[in-house]
Amino acid sequence: MLATDTADVPGVARWAEDVGFDLVASGEHVLFGSPTSNAFVSLAAAAAVTSRVRLLSAVTLLPLYPAALAAKLAVSVDRVSDGRFELGVGVGGEFPAEFEAVGVPVSARGRRTDEALPTVRAYLRGDAVAGHALDPPPVRPVPIWIGGRSEASMRRAGRAGDVWMPYLCSPDRVARGLRVVNDVAAEQGRGPVAGGMLAWSAVASSRAEARELAVRRLREIYGQDMDRIVDACVPYGTPEDVAARLREYADAGAEHVLYGPLNPDRELGADLCAAVAALR
Repeated sequence: MLATDTADVPGVARWAEDVGFDLVASGEHVLFGSPTSNAFVSLAAAAAVTSRVRLLSAVTLLPLYPAALAAKLAVSVDRVSDGRFELGVGVGGEFPAEFEAVGVPVSARGRRTDEALPTVRAYLRGDAVAGHALDPPPVRPVPIWIGGRSEASMRRAGRAGDVWMPYLCSPDRVARGLRVVNDVAAEQGRGPVAGGMLAWSAVASSRAEARELAVRRLREIYGQDMDRIVDACVPYGTPEDVAARLREYADAGAEHVLYGPLNPDRELGADLCAAVAALR
């Protein structure tokens, strides 16, 4: 699976489908410290130039939307992609200015997300809410991924998610988090929630070069020094190094590993695919 926020989402999506990825993801922000698109728009463009690859918003900042509008946009992308869209949900908060810009208190982001999820989930199943269903309906029930690494995100995934997808965490934290997620799901009378992982990754000819790339790019993305967490939380090194680390996440319960390249070289991504295939 491949995560991208580049300007050429259609081109990246075509390439990802050609080299064998099974899912393409795009994130979003209204305002942020680095270039970021809107996931619904980007993935609709990706849908137009692909036929097989699944499409995930990773993640839609649900507290910035009215629940019915987020559901309508999700179902619209689901329909133009012939049932290939999956909705990733996050609360955001890293860039408070975007909340101010749309008139939403950043302190209310968790509550707004929890209040919106039952409505969104009902619409994405094709059900009516307050006597009204979306028309046209989704092609099939749209899966919901819950992003985040806090305990609140774990509990949210247990209550309302099909997949829990943390980021910037170790394989051990994925395993521990999934236990919390599925304990909550069981309390709610729900079936098991699958594990995911958004794995920012850096590939280079040496581990030292890849580590420097990872630290630099994450500083550009998040506006803070990530040096202290890179070794535990970011797969980096040669394609074989990265593939082996991604296998550790899979062994920890991450059935869906979303590869977020910190370097733009698509050929390195193709090499990574070959290395992962060799480990299967």
